[in-house]
Amino acid sequence: MDECHCRCQSPNSNTMDKRITLEIPPRTATLIEELDKKLMVLLRDGRTLIGYLRSVDQFANLVLHRTIERIHVGKEYGDIPRGVFIVRGENVVLLGEIDQEKEDKLPLQEVSVDDILDAQRKEQETKQDQEKLIAKALKERGLQYIPDMSHDDMF
Repeated sequence: MDECHCRCQSPNSNTMDKRITLEIPPRTATLIEELDKKLMVLLRDGRTLIGYLRSVDQFANLVLHRTIERIHVGKEYGDIPRGVFIVRGENVVLLGEIDQEKEDKLPLQEVSVDDILDAQRKEQETKQDQEKLIAKALKERGLQYIPDMSHDDMF
């Protein structure tokens, strides 16, 4: 059982201390401890969000505040401001706290939003061209190529 200590302000009195006991079974994963921390969330469709966790419910639905969408292409990245972002729990693949010291020392180069979106578009076009070449080569050999459609259910 975890114990939480908070300081409350009552309209009719001065500041008072309260101890709240949370009924959380041992070894149970909980996101309550992550509230108000800066988190990175990887979504099922491949997007990466970074923001402050403000709320979570029993379905692991998240409310992120001051959220950015980070796009990586090679050794470059760009951040797109998204503001308040609500994420359905079933779309979360990975979630973790951001280490501010390590974030400040990223071995990546930050570029403008326009530059990273252009680089992302070019990377996707290159991937599509490669898939077409693979499909053509396999067809010539009597085989059928089925591209990765794992993200199609999200659109």
